[in-house]
Amino acid sequence: MTDPVAKVRGKKAAQAKAMWQRVWVGLGLAAIFLVIGTGLFLLGPGPKAKEGDSSFFIVQEGDSASTVGARLQQEGLVRSAFGFRLAVKITGSAADLKIAEYEIPSGATPARIAKILASGEGVKRVVVLPEGWSVSQIYARLEANKFLTGKLPPPPPEGTLNPDTYPIQRGDTRASVVKRMQESHEALIDQLWLKRAPDLPISTKQEAITLASIVEKETGIAEERPRVAAVFVNRLRLGMKLQSDPTIIYGITKGAPLRRKIFRSDIENPHPWNTYVIQGLPPTPIANPGKDAIAAVLNPPRTREIFFVADGTGGHVFAETYAEHNRNVQRWRAWRAEQEKKSQSLLGGGD
Repeated sequence: MTDPVAKVRGKKAAQAKAMWQRVWVGLGLAAIFLVIGTGLFLLGPGPKAKEGDSSFFIVQEGDSASTVGARLQQEGLVRSAFGFRLAVKITGSAADLKIAEYEIPSGATPARIAKILASGEGVKRVVVLPEGWSVSQIYARLEANKFLTGKLPPPPPEGTLNPDTYPIQRGDTRASVVKRMQESHEALIDQLWLKRAPDLPISTKQEAITLASIVEKETGIAEERPRVAAVFVNRLRLGMKLQSDPTIIYGITKGAPLRRKIFRSDIENPHPWNTYVIQGLPPTPIANPGKDAIAAVLNPPRTREIFFVADGTGGHVFAETYAEHNRNVQRWRAWRAEQEKKSQSLLGGGD
C-alpha cells in the first residue's frame, strides 16, 4: 500500500525540481539576452552625427587604441570606449591605426570605425593660394580658413611666398603654412636662378622676383607670360620705363583690387612703385609670382617687341614700333567704346 505522506513529499519534490529548472532556464536566458544586449550596445551602430551625415576625427601621433576609444566616446562617435577596443581586437587593427583626419559616417559601428581608422585614407584638405596674390590677400585667406589654428606671424616681405595648392590637416597652424610657402619660394627661385639666360638686365634674385610679379599681374594667360616678360626685359635693356599699370595699382592699394579705372592723376602719382614715373624696377615685388612667371623672366624669348596692349578678349597685341602700337591702341579704344555703347544701350532698354 502506497504511503500517502511519501506520495505528497515526492510530488512536492518534483514540483520544486521543476521550479528550479525553470529558474535556471530563466537565468540562462536572461544571461544570454544580457550578453546579446551588451554586445549590441557595445558593437552595434553608434550615435548619430551631431551635424550632417558624418563627423570628423583625428588620429594623432602616439595614439593607442585605448586613447582613440576614449576620445571617440568623448566626442560621441561610439557608445563605449570598451566597445571600440573590443572591435579593434576582433578586426585585428589594434596596431594599424594611421595618423590622419577621418570622416566617420553617422551611426557607424565600432568595427567599421576601426577599419576606417586603419585604412589611412584620411580626409584630404588643401588651401589654394593663387598666383599673383599679395601677402595681404594670402594672409586674409589663411586667417579665414576654419581648419587652421593659431595666429599668423608678422607679414613677410612681398614676393617671398610661393603661391600653390598646399595640403593641410585640421589643426595645422597658420604659421606652419606660411613657413612652407617661404621654404617653397626659396627652393623654387634657387632652382630657376641656376638655369637663367645669360646677359639678363637683372642681377639678383630679388630683381627677378620683382619683374616676375609685374609679369604675373599683367596677364592671366599662361601662354603670354614669356612674351610679356620679353617686352619688359627689352625695355630694361633699352633704358625705357616699364610703364606697367599694375605697379600704379599696387602703390595705391598694396595688392588689393582697385575696383575702378586708372585716372590720369594715378599715372602721374610719384609713388615708389609707379613705373610710369620711376626708371627701372620698383623697390619691391608687387605680388607673389608663380613658377611660370619667374621662369619666363629668367628665360624670355628673343624678340624685338617693346609694346603691348589689351586686345579685348583677355589677351594682348604686341608691337615692335610705336606706330604699330598706336594702331593697336586705337583699335583697343574703339573696341572699348563699342562695349560701353552696348552697355548703355542695354541699360537704357531696361528703363
